[in-house]
Amino acid sequence: MGQIEWAMWANEQALAAGLSEWGGGSGEGPGRAGTPFLDPPRSVAGVLVCLLEYPRSKRKKGSTMERCGQKYMTVVVKAFGPLTRNYYVRAILHAALAVPAGFLLSTILGTVCLGIASGIYLLAAVRGEEWRPIEQKPRERPHVGDTIKQPPSNPPPRPPADARKKQPAEVGG
Repeated sequence: MGQIEWAMWANEQALAAGLSEWGGGSGEGPGRAGTPFLDPPRSVAGVLVCLLEYPRSKRKKGSTMERCGQKYMTVVVKAFGPLTRNYYVRAILHAALAVPAGFLLSTILGTVCLGIASGIYLLAAVRGEEWRPIEQKPRERPHVGDTIKQPPSNPPPRPPADARKKQPAEVGG
């Protein structure tokens, strides 16, 4: 068994938390009943978490499946360098965003998810994990000489001579 990569779990948890914070509750208040996406601080925090967590990190072993459109967000996350690459920073950021959200009942699901993601990121940071971008390998064009195969040097196998003789039914037909 290989070692568990905790950051992969934290990434999924934090993305779910960001989606929950961004559009989760209805933002109900005086005159705003039933209108989602109108609580600006919660929405901004949710969008921030989603933008930070959308690009997956490259795994140490094996292949990593890239999310649709991830390469565009990877450029943004890479631009901030150690602030977004270090999992200690992510753990502190998620914990800090979870505290104010805990005081609203409509954001309790996102708060719990952010708290869990913060703990998992802290565990990943302690174990020495770090965010690494998934970079596309340049495709090598096949050389014309490499695609042509050499002809076989031995003839194909044949059945024994007595089996090659025509059967009586075939001769008469």
